[in-house]
Amino acid sequence: MAKGLSTALISLLFAAIAASAPGSDVSPTSAAASPSPTVPYASDDPNAILWLPGSGITPEAERGSLGATVIGPQNVPIDLENADLLAPPTTDNGDVPNAKWPMGLSHNRLQTGGWARQQNIEVMPIATAMAGVNMRLEPGAIRELHWHKTGEWAYVIKGNVQVTGVNTKGQNFLGTANAGDLWYFPAGIPHSLQATNDTVDGAEFLLVFDSGSFSEDATFLVKYLSDWLPHVPKEVIAKNFQTDISAFNNIPSKELYIFPAIPPPSNQQAPESPQGTVPYPFTYPLSQVPVTPLSGGSVKVVDSTVFTVSTTIAAAEVTWHPTQDEWDFFLEGSARITLFASSSQARTFDFQAGDVGYIPASYGHYVENVGNTTLKFLEIFQTDVYQDVSLAQWLALTPPELVKAHLGLSDETIAALNKTKQIVVGPLS
Repeated sequence: MAKGLSTALISLLFAAIAASAPGSDVSPTSAAASPSPTVPYASDDPNAILWLPGSGITPEAERGSLGATVIGPQNVPIDLENADLLAPPTTDNGDVPNAKWPMGLSHNRLQTGGWARQQNIEVMPIATAMAGVNMRLEPGAIRELHWHKTGEWAYVIKGNVQVTGVNTKGQNFLGTANAGDLWYFPAGIPHSLQATNDTVDGAEFLLVFDSGSFSEDATFLVKYLSDWLPHVPKEVIAKNFQTDISAFNNIPSKELYIFPAIPPPSNQQAPESPQGTVPYPFTYPLSQVPVTPLSGGSVKVVDSTVFTVSTTIAAAEVTWHPTQDEWDFFLEGSARITLFASSSQARTFDFQAGDVGYIPASYGHYVENVGNTTLKFLEIFQTDVYQDVSLAQWLALTPPELVKAHLGLSDETIAALNKTKQIVVGPLS
């Protein structure tokens, strides 16, 4: 999570290659001609965000001398949350797919004991590599035994969740993920989730799946108490469990999905397995990992190098990722992101708590805190090991003449570029 993020490096390059001005009768002893730009210099027009949610104004589609007032119907609350769509910066250009989805616009599935809502390619087509689910469980409520064809990565927003799982070798696991902690279940691993009663509200958490087409409504459920067994003849069930058919007289007739139950005891232990426990835990205590302080805030990075079982998803906060799509979830604060999609295509989006963002691999971008409070968000990647490229580090480690030819920077500016990766950058003091 990045805290106090004031600005971030812009992964965006402007073509400004300097060339010698053409001359006619210049003698060999004349002074060298002053360089002139091959294309016009980038504009210095101010392009800050024009308002924030809660500004108490009626937003207008105007930036400087551009645009005009809105005289037709207007959804003011939506426009207040999306200043850079109604009055975009002049640096935006062309067409970039929508990269923002508020979870508040997702259809919510209400159950006795909790709810769940999701984001996938049905609502945000650009998000092809990952999808997310926001779920809430009251104390004791269970997200029933199930498994997926995709890996499941989770971050606990509030409360505590007891998770169980059994791998293909018959090794089992039971653990509790507290607020700020993670869990991960590889594809095909049957597991369950249950909120503890350590807090009066139970738990709320974020689930991320390594497929953009994932849907909670199409999960393969291991429904000993739910949907699967009612569709198997009881004679077959009895044979499978080597017991009398009457043992299954009370199985539910349809899926439970989320249902209330007695909260698990704090000293709950997994049944002893002859095969032992899983070699690597399915939970990770991210809340106990010290943050790395940076000039503009702080950062935590977690991938399979520290959370061994998490082989398809990693999490961090940075600016440019050469090979992995990025799925973002904003926990608090206000953020601004500009995506550069190549060929001069760029678009700026504004984000608030509860919003999902998505950035395809190799899209240049920055994340900026535009509010007056802490910005806290998660960046999720479909990979086992986190990777990124820093623009400042890239330029600092490139021959200065090349950098000067591309961007027209002075020797002093180039010499001051940081040769180490900064991740989160504060304003110049």
